[in-house]
Amino acid sequence: MTRRVFFKLVATVFLALLPAFSVPIAAFALGGVQLPLNQAAPAFTLPTNTGDGTVSLADYRGKWVVVYFYPKDFTSGCTLEARRFQQDLPRYTDRNAQILGVSVDSVSSHAEFCDSEGLKFPLLADTDGAVSKRYGSWMGVVALRHTYIVDPDGVLRATFTGVNPAIHSAEVLAKLDELRTSA
Repeated sequence: MTRRVFFKLVATVFLALLPAFSVPIAAFALGGVQLPLNQAAPAFTLPTNTGDGTVSLADYRGKWVVVYFYPKDFTSGCTLEARRFQQDLPRYTDRNAQILGVSVDSVSSHAEFCDSEGLKFPLLADTDGAVSKRYGSWMGVVALRHTYIVDPDGVLRATFTGVNPAIHSAEVLAKLDELRTSA
């Protein structure tokens, strides 16, 4: 049996057995169960490189909050996404909205990333992935690229999965305008 035939056989067996394991694999691939809209967003307090050293979702009661999860500081997609949020930061401020970035990176990594990219919004260190898991944005060792909009009363109003970093901030701003108009 040639190596090529062997690998085709292994791949065929793997694909044939895959449906038997589809529930755990699908949940893992999606990051977990997504939170229901129009219910209280899960509370959290995480260390950060800004302010007094920690940030809680409750600190922003009375404001719209954009909580975006991302895999890793200094990677191309994450850098692009953060730059777009920073570029649009005045537009978020005009809408009474706060941006919070969350990844498993350390506080010192976030500080370096913010300094390197000129980011003026908090990045939160979810080093054990607990908050990422609660929000359904966990992929084993990193957070997935998901974003959640929380209203001024702490209620989850929008979820974004399958994020394109190049246009994501514009999508979030459009959804925020839609939500503010209907509120």
